[in-house]
Amino acid sequence: MSLDLRANVSLKPFNTFAIDVSARWFVEVKNDAQLKDALALAHRQDRPALVIGGGSNLLLTGDVDALVIRMASRGVRVLDQAREQQIVEAEAGEPWHPFVLKTLKMGLVGLENLSLIPGTVGAAPMQNIGAYGVEIKDVFHSLVALDRHTLEQRVFTLEECEFGYRDSLFKREPGRWVILRVRFALSASAALHLDYGPVRQRLAERGVEQPTAMDVSEAICSIRREKLPDPTTLGNAGSFFKNPVVMAEVLENIRREHPDVVAYPLANGQAKLAAGWLIERAGWKGFRDGDAGVHRQQSLVLVNYGQATGAQLHALAQRIQADIQKRFAVVLEMEPNLY
Repeated sequence: MSLDLRANVSLKPFNTFAIDVSARWFVEVKNDAQLKDALALAHRQDRPALVIGGGSNLLLTGDVDALVIRMASRGVRVLDQAREQQIVEAEAGEPWHPFVLKTLKMGLVGLENLSLIPGTVGAAPMQNIGAYGVEIKDVFHSLVALDRHTLEQRVFTLEECEFGYRDSLFKREPGRWVILRVRFALSASAALHLDYGPVRQRLAERGVEQPTAMDVSEAICSIRREKLPDPTTLGNAGSFFKNPVVMAEVLENIRREHPDVVAYPLANGQAKLAAGWLIERAGWKGFRDGDAGVHRQQSLVLVNYGQATGAQLHALAQRIQADIQKRFAVVLEMEPNLY
């Protein structure tokens, strides 16, 4: 076994909230064999194992009495160039945004709307990450995952991943699967998605009349940098709450008192509410309690101003949830995983 196993390691560099907690044991794995060795070690020691990527969707509420396994595998390759649609495979440990830029430099369209999202490739399907009208499922081909129960690999197709809004089979079966590598179906001639949010406006401001995928990526990076704090300078995990889906009558009840409520109609008489609007209307935008706070520019983002603990951020999130439920009869669901 060739594992660099370390004891009592601070996880502050390995989570974007910059929560300073300690892992009882810590190891980085760079290939499938090391991952299997690490999982086997945890099994022999009867110790839980926590597998992490970039730590961008994780809220650590205390020291971790477990073996923390950080996925550090790297590699990007094209599997199929015969068709117009190319299949690009990336290892789970590849940082997400640099991977997006690699595909754009290869002349491939599809991932540009997902630019500047923190995290790793392996974590992207867990949440079915999405932004500006595109989700992982829209450009997904398949993935390879390791069954932690049997240590056998399995290939998952699009249908088998059961993607939903910020959801997937892998999120609903925590502790079962470790995603090893992900394959994306990309094309040099796919249509650009320009109609969501202020993308067209930003392109027009830049004088771009016939945008390329790289133009779209740069515009979205510009928008995100204005709206969202950089986790390297202010600890955060991006959007902390999902946009809640409610029945039409709930929306109408809210609309009676708040005609300007931001909502998007869905099928089956449902609507998706903008969680950020609910939180801002309730007065939480810019709120701060010690070093735990709500970002002053984006009410969906909880931030660590320096020394906040995961427990303090979780408590703040619960206060916001309780207030939104009381005011609007809407339940907000947290996006990050708690540990």
